[in-house]
Amino acid sequence: MKQSINILISGGGTGGHIYPAIAIANELKVRYPDANFLFVGAKDRMEMEKVPQNGYEIKGLWISGVQRSLSLKNLSFPFKLISSLWNAKKIVKKFKPNVVIGTGGFASGPTLFMAERKGVPALIQEQNSYPGITNKLLAKKAGKICVAYDKLDRFFPKNKIVKTGNPVRQDLLEISSLTVEAKAYFKLNPNKKSVLVLGGSLGARAINKLIEENLEWFIQNDLQLIWQTGKLYFEEYKKYDAKEGVQTHAFLNRMDLTYAAADFIISRAGASSISELCIVGKPTIFIPSPNVTEDHQTKNALAVVEKNGAVLLEEKNTSMFQNVMGELLKDETKQAFLSKNIKDLALPNATKSIVNEIEKLIA
Repeated sequence: MKQSINILISGGGTGGHIYPAIAIANELKVRYPDANFLFVGAKDRMEMEKVPQNGYEIKGLWISGVQRSLSLKNLSFPFKLISSLWNAKKIVKKFKPNVVIGTGGFASGPTLFMAERKGVPALIQEQNSYPGITNKLLAKKAGKICVAYDKLDRFFPKNKIVKTGNPVRQDLLEISSLTVEAKAYFKLNPNKKSVLVLGGSLGARAINKLIEENLEWFIQNDLQLIWQTGKLYFEEYKKYDAKEGVQTHAFLNRMDLTYAAADFIISRAGASSISELCIVGKPTIFIPSPNVTEDHQTKNALAVVEKNGAVLLEEKNTSMFQNVMGELLKDETKQAFLSKNIKDLALPNATKSIVNEIEKLIA
């Protein structure tokens, strides 16, 4: 199979779209060392920083989403769409990709649309249990659609769907051996239980507020906190590092040690986070963001909760937090039950499976 190929990848907006795209690129690079890679993202979004940090070139499109509420920002959307389609067309024409891969985000729509129009084989990697309108439209011409959940033939052509799971960090596969190292890394008391709080790389205001309101409750229950506030909120909450057993972080770099140090996890329900948490297998409380398209985080969480793999606490019901968390703390049988069931949902070979499908399209 020819090695000198051009691979066009588009995904961004959040870490949940960017890191799967980078994981796919890394695996392709192993198989095709002489391949040329080009990423397409949205200007002023985090992919413009993260992708070059991982050694790949990226081009930016002037594109953003449509605001669901009435907003003056929507007036510029038609102009952004026309601009991004025009520039995506130029990128495709100049780069001449052998295959195009979309992992979601604002820029993937124009990029895949123009590549598909040029007859470039396309693969969509749909992370969520409920896809957005862009991927539904792109699916009509895509060669393959790699998914992480069952029952997506409600939205996509059944003959194009392959259930692969979502790409995850490979260093998470064997975290059980890292517990002692992880507790030392975070300077935790090994005789106390630890709670990991994840609100995403930017942070989640509602989760941060919930933790702030319950700090004394955590301390009274002899719990230690590894609290990822997100970079948007770190300055506001770092003052709580002074409290016993509480540590705040803008961002957590060693996720293998982070997960290994945790006994319980409180998390948003982004698709990539859920895929990681399935591999990690710790008792988890999901607090989905209600502010995302199609409320897909709640749907993602329910796909796990309905299989008895986690606890769901809706943002509007966070006043029930102490009851929900308290019940989980006291019930070791439930903890073990949740851990086993969420781990049963793990698909650790997702990246390789997705790249296998990409190879078929290249061939």
